[in-house]
Amino acid sequence: MQHFKRRDFIKAGSALSGAAVLSSMPVSDVFAAGSDVIKIALIGCGGRGTGATFDAFASGQNIKLVAMADAFQDNLEKTYQTIKEKFGDKVDVPDSRKYVGFDGYKAAIKDADVVLLTTPPGFRPIHFEEAVKAGKHVFMEKPVAVDIPGIRKVLAAAEEAKRKKLNVVVGLQRRYQTNYREAIKRIQDGAIGDVVSGQVYWNSGGVWVRPRKPEQTEMEYQMRNWFYFNWLCGDHIVEQHVHNIDIANWVKGRYPVSIQGTGSRAHRTGKDYGEIYDNFAIELTYDDGSVVYSQCRHFEGVSNRVDETFQATNGRAYLSAGNQAVLWDAKGNEIYRHDPKGNPNAYRQEHKELFAAIAKNEYAFDDTQHGAYSTLTGIIGRIACYTGKVIKWDEAMTSTVDLSPNVYAWDALPKIVPNEDGEYPYAIPGKNTELYI
Repeated sequence: MQHFKRRDFIKAGSALSGAAVLSSMPVSDVFAAGSDVIKIALIGCGGRGTGATFDAFASGQNIKLVAMADAFQDNLEKTYQTIKEKFGDKVDVPDSRKYVGFDGYKAAIKDADVVLLTTPPGFRPIHFEEAVKAGKHVFMEKPVAVDIPGIRKVLAAAEEAKRKKLNVVVGLQRRYQTNYREAIKRIQDGAIGDVVSGQVYWNSGGVWVRPRKPEQTEMEYQMRNWFYFNWLCGDHIVEQHVHNIDIANWVKGRYPVSIQGTGSRAHRTGKDYGEIYDNFAIELTYDDGSVVYSQCRHFEGVSNRVDETFQATNGRAYLSAGNQAVLWDAKGNEIYRHDPKGNPNAYRQEHKELFAAIAKNEYAFDDTQHGAYSTLTGIIGRIACYTGKVIKWDEAMTSTVDLSPNVYAWDALPKIVPNEDGEYPYAIPGKNTELYI
């Protein structure tokens, strides 16, 4: 990875995300037969897919949902009914455009102008690749991959998306949240000097567990419980904590050169929790010698924390998704406090800006680089903790460890399967590291 100087990084990446038109030249023809209707396809019909569709409709543009795809029939039908009841004739998805199964995304993508990619993230690289190949604009949820081969696939597709002038927005919605935009602009303009350290957190009680049913194959069980298997979610340092890691990279204007840390299964240790850890603590070391400490955990019954703090040569900063942002100078005097009054919902704002650009036939969004590299930061952090090694960025980029199954089929086996007691193998630093790097 080439490490940009701060001003170059801002110019090449973060300032363009949700802000500036990349090219005044028209994008590829989006609307069929001169229609002003923007046709969307939803790929992945869970809670996030439902929310993303609601947010798309809230963008204020003339949007119609015309296709849906999911691996599971029940997921698709439940989401369809929810969206149909809310939006009525804005939903035109007959049974012939409801695609069920592992390959359904291919047909759904062909039916639309814009695709919403909201499946478990393990599928993101192949879905994004297909959408770009078909010439579609994309909203894709974070993270954008779960392993390094997946990152390389996403970056390759991103180059094709640029060539085709396809807008791509990644669901790191803090990039579209007013308090982050205003505060980080001030930080990058030098309001508190050079950032020399920071701390970013996602500490919570964890997420749902879906009990195994006797009739389920191993593939179905893992997909129903996708959060607990790395080929589907990447562990929570990647799936959730990527938000906070992305803020560290955004504030620093660069990506780390090496990562080291520790983690374990300390609290959520039973077979219901698959192979993932429940806590990580890593250090992100950047090429200027600065270090950002990153912590995430899933412990029930203890204090929670989801926010970011930074220390600089002339002051410090506090940021949070709760529309908070405060900057202090070196003497502790408050020099900026964000006013959250009237701030738009960040989830909706990212769709509002994306669909406004598409409606104007503008090429304005290329979120793929920061989405991919912040995802990669989380992946390297996971590898560092699983192996107990210091992982250098450039060396990690050569990894060939592909977590995805050899075959996508209900009777096929994922690469990680339980033993006779139903327990899944998990990483033990210093013992089975060859499985993870």
